[in-house]
Amino acid sequence: MGRVYTDMGEYSKALEYFKKSLKIREISLPPSHPDLAISYNNIGNVYNSMGEYSKALEFYEKSNKILEISLPANHPNLASSYNNIGQLYEKMGEYSKALPLLEKSLTIKQKSLPSTHP
Repeated sequence: MGRVYTDMGEYSKALEYFKKSLKIREISLPPSHPDLAISYNNIGNVYNSMGEYSKALEFYEKSNKILEISLPANHPNLASSYNNIGQLYEKMGEYSKALPLLEKSLTIKQKSLPSTHP
């Protein structure tokens, strides 16, 4: 539901559903479970779409911390997380913070995905 509302531009409703999902996951999962990272990332995406970059960064970083704990260092989902944060820093004009994250994302993807991956 949250993704549909995000696509429709109804960000407050999207946040409502994503935050409900997060609460359910927080109750039922351990604090370092990767599914919590998904919820944090989804909320970050909505704030990013709203142009609220500092809030988006907060949730992207929460997601990233969980992924760094729960996934291998070369996992493609971790690459996506670094990419999200890097692109956000780019939007914020903080290029010196963006570049190392985007490079890290690229390195992981090159190592973990086949050369034929789109």
